[in-house]
Amino acid sequence: MRPASHPAQPAPAGDAADPGRRRWVGRAAFVGLATAMPLAALADDAKSTDVLAVEDLMREHGVLRRALLVYAQAAGQLKRGLAIPADALHRAAELFRRFGEDYHERSLEEQHVFPAVLAAGGEPAAICRTLATQHRRGRQITDYVLAASAGTGIGRSRMDPLAGVLDGMVRMYQHHTAIEDTVVFPAWKRTLTPARYSALSEQFEALEKHMFGHDGFEDAVRRIGTVEQAFGLADLATLTAAPPPVSPGR
Repeated sequence: MRPASHPAQPAPAGDAADPGRRRWVGRAAFVGLATAMPLAALADDAKSTDVLAVEDLMREHGVLRRALLVYAQAAGQLKRGLAIPADALHRAAELFRRFGEDYHERSLEEQHVFPAVLAAGGEPAAICRTLATQHRRGRQITDYVLAASAGTGIGRSRMDPLAGVLDGMVRMYQHHTAIEDTVVFPAWKRTLTPARYSALSEQFEALEKHMFGHDGFEDAVRRIGTVEQAFGLADLATLTAAPPPVSPGR
C-alpha cells in the first residue's frame, strides 16, 4: 500500500459517477473467501512495499479513528438537539464496516494477528480475547448506526439513543486501537522471524488488492475526508484548542 504518487482527485458526486463507490458494494460477500484463502496463494500478486505490516495496521487505525472523530461530532450535535447530515454519518458507518470490520478486523487481525498472539500466551493473549469480544460488539453497533442513519434525517426521538451508542463506540474503540498499537501489534511482531514478517507485509498488500481491486487505504482516506467535510471537520486549523486561562496563582 504505497502512498499515492499523484494528487488525489476530487470525487464526482453520486454513485453513478463514482465507480470506486460501486466497487464497495458486495465486497462483504468476498470476505469469507478472502479470509479462507491462504496468504501464500496471494504471494504471486504481491510486490515490494515500503509499508510493513505493523505500520500498515496502524495507518488503517488512523482511518478508523477519523471515523470515530466524526461519531463524536455527531453525538455532540445530537445531544444538543441539532440536526446532523445523516447521509454522511451513514457513509462513515459503511466505511467502518467494509474497511474496518470486514477487512482490517476479520481478514487481518482475526485471521493472522490474534491467533499468533494467543498461541504465544501471556497478558497479550488475554487482551486479544477481550479485543475479539469488542470486535463483535462493534459490529452490532455498526448495524445500529447504519439502520439509524438510513433515512433522510434523524428524528428527535432517536437523537439521544443514537448519541449514546456513538459515544460508547468512541470510548471503546479509542482504547481498543491504542492497546492494539502499543501492546498487541508489538507482541505479534515478536512471534515472527524477519523473513516471515517481510513476507506477511507483502501478502497483506496483495490481500487488500484482491479484496478492493485497488489501494483500499488510499480510497478509505478519500472517503473519510468527504465525510469530515460534511461535519465541518476538514480544516484542521479550526480544531486548534483555545489557550488555557491564566493560572489563578499568577
